[in-house]
Amino acid sequence: MTDQLESLSEQVGQSERPGKDPGNPPLHLWQPELSGDIDILIKADGQWIHEGRPIKRQSLVNLFASILRREEDGEYYLVTPVEKWRLRVEALPLIITDVEAKQEESGQQTLTVTTNTGRRYEVGTEYPLFVPELESVSDVPAVTLPHGLVALFSRTAWYRLVDLAEEQGGVTGVASSGEFYSLT
Repeated sequence: MTDQLESLSEQVGQSERPGKDPGNPPLHLWQPELSGDIDILIKADGQWIHEGRPIKRQSLVNLFASILRREEDGEYYLVTPVEKWRLRVEALPLIITDVEAKQEESGQQTLTVTTNTGRRYEVGTEYPLFVPELESVSDVPAVTLPHGLVALFSRTAWYRLVDLAEEQGGVTGVASSGEFYSLT
């Protein structure tokens, strides 16, 4: 592991313990100056590449994803209290690997998505579903996440979502948390 990666890992205060959730660092409070560019690329399939080689430790990917944010300039950064490193993202930084529907007692359906880093989010007003306009993907939905991030549905999760689709007012979509989201 390079010095940059070790420094980031240490600053967030996490050791690489398998299965350990890095938590939710307070990125909104951290406003360091730009430290530079780091040779990390997040590929369109969700794979993290450092210096041309895949990062194989999922715990390290999860840790870095927990300190990832997209800023108003449209760039992605790994942020700690004292460092901020710009990295590259091919399409969107996270992938939704699973979606499940739960019927509430009220009869309302709630969709919960799981990302490739194991984080779970309930689709609703806080984390809405939408179809992004991206050159690299067409007509595949995504979910808005914290810190300016977006997660794109994997093929498997997309098929599960389509199985949950219904038509309302001539629009095909899915319901979650009292909202209806178009899939077209």
